[in-house]
Amino acid sequence: MRRSVSVEEGETGSAPSHLSRRVVLLLAALAGLCWAGAVAMLIWGSVDRQQPYDAPERMVYYILVIAAAVLTFAPVERQLGLTGLAVEGVFGTALLLYTLAFVPPPAAWLLSPPDAPVYAVMALAVFWFFSSLAMPLLYAAGQRLFQQRARRYDRRRARRQAYEIGVFAALTIVLAGLRTLTPVAVALVALIIGVAELLFLSFVEPEP
Repeated sequence: MRRSVSVEEGETGSAPSHLSRRVVLLLAALAGLCWAGAVAMLIWGSVDRQQPYDAPERMVYYILVIAAAVLTFAPVERQLGLTGLAVEGVFGTALLLYTLAFVPPPAAWLLSPPDAPVYAVMALAVFWFFSSLAMPLLYAAGQRLFQQRARRYDRRRARRQAYEIGVFAALTIVLAGLRTLTPVAVALVALIIGVAELLFLSFVEPEP
């Protein structure tokens, strides 16, 4: 009798974990479908620039982009406790994919008045998008690389490093706009950001 009760309790206790796992898999599948649809529409639209999207097609594109971003970043924020990740990820994804789909690429360099806003919007979108992608990866990597517990679970460190990656990505847009995007320039920017992060790790204490 006791054995049957314990078995029933074990099965009941395992149900929520199986349910949560199924929910995670379902959300991942839906996110993948939304990303595939958004990228397909983006590629199709970039190939056929002579026939811009009609209003219904634009609405479908917007819905796919927003749904893909929300289904990607919101569960990660909830799981890891990275406050603000979903908002930044949604804004960055929406701004980047909107710019790629509907904003004509700049024809002149960065300081040309007609094209300067395009470079600025693209740099901001790239910053938000890549920092949002990097933040959970850096937080998870820190749990394996750092021995000190405070460093391993330091969300402020993960956010700072993610922003540094976002700044690096945005600066590549700036270098491209200035017509100075060379391997030497990219390596120099990466070196500066890397040295800055080493100084941060040396002198900035982890969050309590």
